[in-house]
Amino acid sequence: MPEYLYQHPTDGRTICLIQGITDKHEYTDPKGIKWNRIFTAPQINTQEKLSVNSNEKDFARVTSSQRGNVGDLFDRSQELSDKRKKVYGKDPIKNEYFKNWSKKRGGKKHPKSYED
Repeated sequence: MPEYLYQHPTDGRTICLIQGITDKHEYTDPKGIKWNRIFTAPQINTQEKLSVNSNEKDFARVTSSQRGNVGDLFDRSQELSDKRKKVYGKDPIKNEYFKNWSKKRGGKKHPKSYED
C-alpha cells in the first residue's frame, strides 16, 4: 500500500500515512483539524543495474522492460563482458558459451574464441 504525506496547516508538522489507492486521501486529526496533503514525485527505479555476476535470466528480466533495439542489447551485453574481464581477467560466461559451442560441434573452435 502506498504512503501519503500530510502537513498540519498551522504548525507545519508532517505525518506519513499508509492508505489504499481507493481510500479517500484526506486526514483529519482527533481535534478536527483537516491536514493538507503533500504531493511528491513517485520514487521508482527505471534503470535497474546489472551486476558483473548477473546471469542470463537476470539480463533477460531487466532488459525485457526497457526500450531499445537488438543492437542496444548487444551493447549492454558487451559492457557486462568487459566488466567481467576487468574483475576476473577473463569473461567466464563467454568462455563457458564457447566451451559449450565447441562441445556441440565435436570440438570445433568458435571463430571468435581466438580473440581472448
